[in-house]
Amino acid sequence: KVPRQVRGLTLAQGSMVSQGIRCASLGGIRLRAPQSTLVNRTVRSRPNVGYTCTQPVHSRPCGYRKVQLKRQTRLQCRATSEGDDQEAWKVQLRENEARDSEDMDAVGQEIDMRMEELLARQGVQVNGNGNTPKTQLADRVAEALSLLESGLIERGTEVRLMLLAAFCGEHLLLLGPPGTAKSELGRRLSLLCKGRYFERLLTRFSVPEELFGPLSLKGLEQDEYIRAIDGYLPTADVAFVDEIFKANSAILNSLLTILNEGLFDNGSERVRVPLTCMVGASNELPESEELDALYDRFLFRKMVDQVSPAALKDLLALNPLDERALLEASESLISSNEMRSASVEASSVAVPDSVVDLICDLRIWLQESCEPPVYISDRRLVKSINMLKIAAWTSGRSSVSEYDCLLLQHTFWQRPEDAEKIFRWLIERIGESGAGLKQAQYLLAELYNRACRQEDKLEVDRDSDEGQALKEEVTAIREMLESRFESMQVCVRNA
Repeated sequence: KVPRQVRGLTLAQGSMVSQGIRCASLGGIRLRAPQSTLVNRTVRSRPNVGYTCTQPVHSRPCGYRKVQLKRQTRLQCRATSEGDDQEAWKVQLRENEARDSEDMDAVGQEIDMRMEELLARQGVQVNGNGNTPKTQLADRVAEALSLLESGLIERGTEVRLMLLAAFCGEHLLLLGPPGTAKSELGRRLSLLCKGRYFERLLTRFSVPEELFGPLSLKGLEQDEYIRAIDGYLPTADVAFVDEIFKANSAILNSLLTILNEGLFDNGSERVRVPLTCMVGASNELPESEELDALYDRFLFRKMVDQVSPAALKDLLALNPLDERALLEASESLISSNEMRSASVEASSVAVPDSVVDLICDLRIWLQESCEPPVYISDRRLVKSINMLKIAAWTSGRSSVSEYDCLLLQHTFWQRPEDAEKIFRWLIERIGESGAGLKQAQYLLAELYNRACRQEDKLEVDRDSDEGQALKEEVTAIREMLESRFESMQVCVRNA
């Protein structure tokens, strides 16, 4: 029979353990599924799961029970603590991301305020909205950019490049994973200029009829090999072609002529196409050499990434349908004809020798000193100069600035990682402020890290020695940046 007392627990008369015993209290006793044993009443470790002792129960002192209970309590507390720590870590991560976003907004507001002070110091009048006087076109461009960006998160650069490409009569290539609003950008441009829109998804088995229209039966009756192009790419103002690099050789020849010369060979007749801008999209770079010519036709290139974790809340709070309806209901701010005439209007914009020298040096560095070398064709070089002139003209300026050359990071790269190299080179070469800006970036990052490490102390006493030291260093960096910005007088006065 089972002893009357097991580890200080009182048993009922006979051989059955009372219902209050838990599995955790039976230390050292092996348990298995219920069956006929010395103890025939199940000992429950959780609801609806029963176990039965398979070994005789030996008596132990009452203190052993207390030690086991303490050990069990510590294990439970540790498991609970680990779960709480994981939840607290997630909450802290979200709070840090929100705090970083707020800090960036605050820094942007501070920069705007300082720039306004610099403009006022240099005698440039600033209106009530904090903007310098601009031409009527520049105002409409700003309003168009606002409409194109509405309902999109972290797509400001892509929107500006697309609108600039439309003014230049050039084309934009977007590289990135699916679901990053690449096709939405093309649709919005067509809605903005109220032009005819064409969209296709290419595969390796796509045929020319999908892009250029079917053969005309009436033309065949008259022994003419022509296509019915109405409603297809040759008659579109804005086009979006997804998986552009899956175009086969039957499509390439006609597509290259449309993108470069703006012409389409329809039978024996060569017709001019009204295409203002084509937005091409792909998930990968071209693999075969026969696609290099098509790749070079896209003057603007941009990698499109997913929305950052800090902006996910803003993305989920959007209602794209409402924003799209607002864009459709808006009046035409910029027409297709106005975009096509931009090159003629911007021909009077001056290009200083310093800008020309900067571009020539950049090309030499990319092709001779950069590893691996980055090839820049003569055609791309000439088109980039025209692009800089149109960028200055749409901003209401009569001369190209060296700071406009920062746009070259989106036109000169062959691989996505080249864009960062070009940007760093330009920052270091543009005036004497390049090195200072980079140095200030590192100094501000170090100050931010120090402030984060002293966050608790600074919240209690902002006038402490550490707090005063941080203030003095930030003030010194601000004064240095102000002196650097003063070297941009020509660019700022004409902005």
